[in-house]
This record gives sequence, structure tokens and C-alpha cells, in this order.
Amino acid sequence: MSVKPDAVFVPLNIAVLTVSDTRTYDNDTSGELLASRAVQMGHRLVARSLLKDDLYKIRAQVATWIADDNVQVVLVTGGTGFTGRDSTPEAVQCLLDKRIDGFGELFRALSILDIGTSTVQSRAMAGLANGTLVCCLPGSTGACRTAWEGILAEQLDARHRPCNFVPHLKPIAVCESRG
Repeated sequence: MSVKPDAVFVPLNIAVLTVSDTRTYDNDTSGELLASRAVQMGHRLVARSLLKDDLYKIRAQVATWIADDNVQVVLVTGGTGFTGRDSTPEAVQCLLDKRIDGFGELFRALSILDIGTSTVQSRAMAGLANGTLVCCLPGSTGACRTAWEGILAEQLDARHRPCNFVPHLKPIAVCESRG
């Protein structure tokens, strides 16, 4: 990672959503990986949810977080495949102000090393909405690890150069105590 010498780390407020018809909090290894990696890096996990693969419930949850002044990043894992129930991209794309096409392209380029041509079936995507970064990742823990290590760790770090997502995110108000 290229780091600007005088740059400082900026902790971000991150929400994690797992989309699955079968997982529970006890066996949600993908959501847990994203949440724990974010916290280990120094970010704040401000929300975590698990929903069945339902387009309208996914859209409602992501829209709520986009509108929340305290959420800067939404990481969604699951529902990006081709089965009849997979609807995460359809739920999210209409909420985005700008798509980040390179996110899905880079994710697929990285994942080809692990899963070969099966990566063409990934509908990983990302975009910005109301100063919130929204990333939709496959539900496998390996895919979440690939996205975190290959994209998110650097792009969620204000010190990363030549550019990162941090300056594009809404600022979080800092409360000062008065004495």
C-alpha cells in the first residue's frame, strides 16, 4: 500500500448486512469476517443485520442506513448470485447516486485466482449514495476475504494513495462535551 507520510487514519462508521435464507448469527462467517476485519483495522461497527433474501427488505435496510447520518459504509454479503432468490444487486442499484464499476471488475479479476472462470457468475458491485459507500459482495467467506484484502482494506483507509473512498463519504459530526 502506498501511504502519504503525513496522512492519518480516519475511523469510519460501518454497517454490515448479511443476506441469506439459511444463515443465522451463529453461523454467519461472512458477515463476521467483514465486521471483525473492520473493527481490527480501527473502524467502528455501528450496525449489523441479517435478512432473508427479499428484495424489498434488503432495499429498505440499505436505504435506512444510507439515510442515517451515522453510517458511512454499508457492506452487504450474499444474494449476488443467479438463483431465483438472489436479488441484492436489484435491491441496491436503484438506491445509488453513482456506480463504482471498477469495484466489480477488480473483484472478479482478483477472484479468478481462487475460483477460476466461475468468477463470471459474481455480481459483486458498489456505488455511492448520499455520501455512503455501499458494497455488495458474494456470500462466501472466501469472497468476502478476497474483497477485504484486495480492495476494501486500502480503499477504506484515508492514508492510501493515490486515492481512496474516504474523502467521498459523509462526515460524521463529532460531539464535544461542554464544561
